[in-house]
Amino acid sequence: MYSTSCETLSEDSPKDKPISDMLIDSFGRLHTYLRISLTERCNLRCHYCMPAEGVELTPSPQLLSQDEIVRLASLFVSSGVNKIRLTGGEPTIRKDIEELCLQLSSLKGLKTLAMTTNGITLGKKLPKLKDSGLNLVNISLDTLVPAKFEFMTRRKGHQRVMESIDAAVELGYNPVKVNCVVMRGFNDDEICDFVELTRERPINVRFIEFMPFDGNVWNVKKLVPYAEMLDKVGKQFTGLQRIQDHPTETAKNFRIDGHQGSVSFITSMTEHFCAGCNRLRLLADGNFKVCLFGPSEVSLRDPLRLGEGDDKLREIIGAAVKRKKASHAGMFDIAKTPNRPMIHIGG
Repeated sequence: MYSTSCETLSEDSPKDKPISDMLIDSFGRLHTYLRISLTERCNLRCHYCMPAEGVELTPSPQLLSQDEIVRLASLFVSSGVNKIRLTGGEPTIRKDIEELCLQLSSLKGLKTLAMTTNGITLGKKLPKLKDSGLNLVNISLDTLVPAKFEFMTRRKGHQRVMESIDAAVELGYNPVKVNCVVMRGFNDDEICDFVELTRERPINVRFIEFMPFDGNVWNVKKLVPYAEMLDKVGKQFTGLQRIQDHPTETAKNFRIDGHQGSVSFITSMTEHFCAGCNRLRLLADGNFKVCLFGPSEVSLRDPLRLGEGDDKLREIIGAAVKRKKASHAGMFDIAKTPNRPMIHIGG
């Protein structure tokens, strides 16, 4: 279920239609994964995502409408994208989220419709979302301690997130992915407690290195490197085995003997995975971004609203993809480079 091999790379290439050159960069990387931010709004205020003073939100008329999101998504899927992930802000706060999922999941050629969510309102919406075609869920949770949750998110709601994880398991999502940003002095003492979540249930806990974005007061002292996290897990749990990962996989994945689930490490800061990157991003305001850590963006909303056709949009997208760099900068350079807060970019 979690294991893949290099041979499955061909699965990224649509067999019933030609791959558009629009999705291939100057280094030969094929981009088949589109992350769409549906909103800049969120019902939490996580420290690493949003500055304490909040952020200036884009006026609603400047955000993509449902029809515009579907139009652009259709263009990407018809060109070879086979996976879409819905992000935010918090995607479940959109009133049209079920209808949007239904329309996106109906796009011919799309294999996976995923969502990254904080889980606050997910539990009650998930049955209908699943019926609407949502087939992969990542739930963000950085602590198993309610008081620490309230400190980190500046809001209550820990129990609701835990209930959303339970609901996802009960509805048959397998694996249920749990994203945990690890920060020294805050939750690095909970790593093994998170691993315990994988013992009896099909949960994939994903430990994420703390990354710098505008306003999140990133400091290398808060960063817990992958090697340190892995060492901590390896000392506590026997039978930790590396899984052979797909060439485009962002995470380093592991099984543990006797555990139904798995653990993963996303090592953006200490061991980047740019060589296999297949991801593109469409922001809530219609800007197109080819690298999470790169400041470069180009608007797709503006030409779309000017009435430009698919050929012109493909030309704009293709040109941006061709400008994508071989890899992002080092973590200290990223910390000094102007970029948007994570709430604007989309998780």
